[in-house]
Amino acid sequence: MPENALPGAPPSAGRIRRRRTRAAFFTALCTFLLVLPGSFAAATAHEPTVQLRVMTQNMYLGADLRPVLAATDTASLIAAVTRVYAQVQATNFPERAEAMADEIADADPHVVGLQEVKLWRSQTPADFSSTPNATVVEYDFLRTLLAELAERGKHYAAVATITNSDREVPRSTPTGLQDVRLTDQDVILARTDLPTRRFSVANPRQGAFAARLTIPHPVLGSIPFTQGWTSVDATLGGRTMRVVNTHLEALSPAVQVRQGAELLAGPLDTDLPTVLLGDLNSAAGGVGAVPGMSDTPTYANFLAAGFRDVWTETRRRDPGFTCCQAPDLRNLPSALSQRVDYVLFRNGFEPVRAERVGEEPGDRTPSGLWPSDHAGVVAALRLPRR
Repeated sequence: MPENALPGAPPSAGRIRRRRTRAAFFTALCTFLLVLPGSFAAATAHEPTVQLRVMTQNMYLGADLRPVLAATDTASLIAAVTRVYAQVQATNFPERAEAMADEIADADPHVVGLQEVKLWRSQTPADFSSTPNATVVEYDFLRTLLAELAERGKHYAAVATITNSDREVPRSTPTGLQDVRLTDQDVILARTDLPTRRFSVANPRQGAFAARLTIPHPVLGSIPFTQGWTSVDATLGGRTMRVVNTHLEALSPAVQVRQGAELLAGPLDTDLPTVLLGDLNSAAGGVGAVPGMSDTPTYANFLAAGFRDVWTETRRRDPGFTCCQAPDLRNLPSALSQRVDYVLFRNGFEPVRAERVGEEPGDRTPSGLWPSDHAGVVAALRLPRR
């Protein structure tokens, strides 16, 4: 008998580990024997629910565009674009994509809703074309993120995409003027490594909101701020559910409210169990709201329409702020002060858990960048089997 195995003494750590190892072995053996006689259904028919894991993440375009909107003539426009693009380079999306891929890999969601999925392209020399035509890819947020996920052994594909806007303007470089093209997209990612009998997506849809903000510009003319939505119908464990992803207008409360109404009358108008992912730009409970921007009733309107908030139902005492870090992403302490990024649900789902990602100082990149100016939200939702 080992010296520490005295009568009446608690079992040693080694004995506890051995017991756990034996228990794990017998559990695995029982699971193996259950699966042998039939299909996947034989192993899961006894489970009363399915559990969907989702995530929403605003990726951040990489710079503050307000200097471009404030430009009053061609010279000030070129100077503003030059400063903005320098900030895009400094916020280093390839480095940030590594941090975002780590977050997704750790959470292992079935579906991810992404906003501000940017594609930056260039053309030298600038041709001042009114139609965007730059083709040299500088930063492709979607391709870079998918590559980082693949390096981590995670398999995702873009299953629904909406292109919201596509603009091109000149900047100054040491060798002359260069056109910079910015394309904005919202994307739904879904796992591709699960058997289709367990998880699949179908019916990909996308649409642009009729309600949109248009800002007059002395150099660029009228600038429409187009926003939209994407959706898929996902089937998990025999249950089909709808997942909708969106990014609502930030600069006009009236437009934002109308966009929310379009969602309720459009892709959210279904009896399917439904999940809404996205940056709604509407502060929960008005806490930390920016006057004239996020102090809107949009969030409350979704709740009035029967949607529930996974965060408030699982983390009642945690404000869960998701917005916003400084434009250069190097601020400390964190500047998150309002919650505008959501996982909302209705039609049969029940909340299991929720957490933020990318909000702790330890989540920053090696050079000290926050992964995004928004924290992401990860959630699990339970749905009874039929």
